[in-house]
Amino acid sequence: MEVNPNRTYRKNGQYPVLRMTSGFITLLGRWNGIAEALFSLNENSSFCAQYNPDNSIVETYTLLDGEVEIEHIGERRKFEVGETIDASTFEKVVTLYATSNAEILMKMEADFYEQLFFETQMLQIEMDAVARVDGYTYHHCDRIKQYAIEVWKRMDRPKHTLRLMRWGAFFHDIGKLTIPLEILNKPGKLTPEEWETMKTHSRVGANLLRAHPVDWLKEAAFIVEQHHERYDGKGYPYGLKGDEISLEAAIVSVVDAYDAMTTERVYKQALSTEEAIAELKKGRGTQFHPDVVDHFIEVLGTKVKNAF
Repeated sequence: MEVNPNRTYRKNGQYPVLRMTSGFITLLGRWNGIAEALFSLNENSSFCAQYNPDNSIVETYTLLDGEVEIEHIGERRKFEVGETIDASTFEKVVTLYATSNAEILMKMEADFYEQLFFETQMLQIEMDAVARVDGYTYHHCDRIKQYAIEVWKRMDRPKHTLRLMRWGAFFHDIGKLTIPLEILNKPGKLTPEEWETMKTHSRVGANLLRAHPVDWLKEAAFIVEQHHERYDGKGYPYGLKGDEISLEAAIVSVVDAYDAMTTERVYKQALSTEEAIAELKKGRGTQFHPDVVDHFIEVLGTKVKNAF
């Protein structure tokens, strides 16, 4: 028998809040086995609505206010105020794109969502730690996550790998927390010794995830470990090549390189989008998985077209 099936999470006048770069989610409570939460989605932000990969539970979203578009298998339409969608009834992942600030009521099977909410809160604390140590790395990782998900969708990956893609992409550089800042931010070329230290971050990061208390995050360690492997086998740490490299890691490799090229740092100027795309094309089939490069270039074209 379920204990206290109906309850509010309001305590001392406040509700639990999960902060994200796309907005924040306020957990309101659970009633009749269903958790309810309010998602405040920021303008020009997006959100993949399918948390439950096997469609075994209800997962509904009701637009309360704002302007939002729904994307499913490449097709977009307006999400009407007052309309409710059940993401579990869609064949593929559903993405919500906000063209203004928006308020969305979420309802999901309570035991599933409450655990996910509080585990993600734990990850948010670690994300904040990354931001405090190195603000560039934090924002870089968030951009990598967004780019990677868009490529992942275009490559028609299984729905159950979305969570791995999202968090493996975000934490791909978590191992850099162990690298001295004087190496991370060095304006000149790294010495051979410094380069060897820098290269440890992928294995260190993977080990951090494998030791993580959130069980499902451990499964994303392979993405962190492999994201500096090259398609031609000349990468690190293991010299994997071709299909020996997971497609998720290959996606991170491409979008990571693009973001690094188009972001200005103390030691380099940023390239334009066109210049960075030209560099990706040069590395197609050598440094980078050729299919991933092709799909990412398509994503960049769509991003410009839709202003996201």
